[in-house]
Amino acid sequence: MSCEFHPTNDLSKFYTDETVTDSERNKSLPGMDIINGIFSSRILSYLLLGYAISILVVVIMIVLENRSPLKTISWILVLLLLPGLGFLFYIFFGQNFRKEKIIARKGMRNQHRLHYLAHSQIIQLTEGNLKGNEIASDTTGIVRLLLNNSSSIVTSGNDVTFLNNGKDKFEALLRELNNAQKFIHLEYYIFEEDNIGYQIKQILKEKARAGVEVRLIVDDVGSWKLKRSFFDEMNEAGVEAYSFLPVRFPLLTSKVNYRNHRKIVVIDGRVGFIGGYNIADRYKDGDMKSYGIWRDTHIMIRGSAVNSLQSIFLTDWFFVSETELTDPGYFPVSEPVNNKVIQIVASGPDSDWPAIMMGIFHTIVRARDYLYIATPYFMPSESVLFALKTAALSGVDVRIIIPEKSDAFITLLCSRSYIRELLEAGVQVYFYQKGFLHAKTIVCDDKISIVGSANMDFRSFEQNFEATAFIYDKATAQEMKETFLEDQRNSEIILLPEWIERPYIEKVKESFARLFSPLL
Repeated sequence: MSCEFHPTNDLSKFYTDETVTDSERNKSLPGMDIINGIFSSRILSYLLLGYAISILVVVIMIVLENRSPLKTISWILVLLLLPGLGFLFYIFFGQNFRKEKIIARKGMRNQHRLHYLAHSQIIQLTEGNLKGNEIASDTTGIVRLLLNNSSSIVTSGNDVTFLNNGKDKFEALLRELNNAQKFIHLEYYIFEEDNIGYQIKQILKEKARAGVEVRLIVDDVGSWKLKRSFFDEMNEAGVEAYSFLPVRFPLLTSKVNYRNHRKIVVIDGRVGFIGGYNIADRYKDGDMKSYGIWRDTHIMIRGSAVNSLQSIFLTDWFFVSETELTDPGYFPVSEPVNNKVIQIVASGPDSDWPAIMMGIFHTIVRARDYLYIATPYFMPSESVLFALKTAALSGVDVRIIIPEKSDAFITLLCSRSYIRELLEAGVQVYFYQKGFLHAKTIVCDDKISIVGSANMDFRSFEQNFEATAFIYDKATAQEMKETFLEDQRNSEIILLPEWIERPYIEKVKESFARLFSPLL
């Protein structure tokens, strides 16, 4: 008995017909769809297993870095909630390079000089004979702290001019640039080639052609709009211009998170600028479509504190150019021009300690009468937040002004997530109404004034290269306090009952955004 198979279709013709696709042939085979499914699911399983292993490895790396639990949990959430994308975020923005010291400074003669001066001043403080009797006895603690954590030397005989709007800031800067005779050193996070940027660029080129030494550092990410032709044009005119930590894929992508946020100008060693203003038209004219005027604070310094600004610039210059400038002419001896005592403090991934955050923390805990803070972004570390609430609960008049409108939506949500607990502790919180408040200032007890580039957030405290002036002077503190009170008059106070009654969806968005505040 024979058994024959009679196909209903001519299979030989089916498999030799060139018009039939491979997928159609595979589908015709008995069980082929099952085999394809098993094969596809196996590949998917391998991919998922590989991804899970890579995530586990990254999580272990994060845990072993011994970061704050809050930051560790935040990164783990990013990895879990954003599959694939979260891993890329960690590679680009999450690795901790503080211990590697992105800028190696220990071999620099300028740094040896600073360490020697700082050590000498610590000895003088201990013996009670530090030059400059203007330093009150109850501020020596913070002075000693900043000497120890960042070698920020104390300078006396300085004068300070506040520049609280773009018009005043840029008029003063253009005037001093035009008066330069020997050298001009500029360092900015943002430098745009718009109207004001073009004016400054032309002055720098003219001065360089006239024999003035001109050096410029801009952050590569902050000034990403600058084209290669800008640097070529500057170099052809004799201006030495560099980008700080250039981001070139795939090189240096892991360090894109560490940006130079400083705003420093030093001219002839006789005048310096530091504060919150960058170089772009919006800092002068505002952005009337989005948030109105731009309210910021910068200071112009004359006196020996200018040499401290110079030290910071030359350290960064050594990093970008691999050239150390040690000529004494860059550090001229200044005659006293007033009686203000100043410490210029730098911090960043190259620092042993988060010096600026520590100085702010000390200022908060030593406050006895009042503490007034203006900041565009409020995402403090747990220690700073706890200190603020403790100060308010102990009877200190603590007030904070933040903008109601911001140039960064997520950071605005994060900032708002802290308001309720501040109000419950007795901190007065205000929303600035007259535009965008970008000032980074603190004034305490008519004794200490703080102004610079550092925001009240994780990024400024731990990741960015920042520079801030701590000023110990009653008249300066009173002037800064009056500026704060003027900003307060242009602000709306936030009341706890009304804040609690806001729509629930607003609270959800703010709380969710806060989970990522250590990473912003």
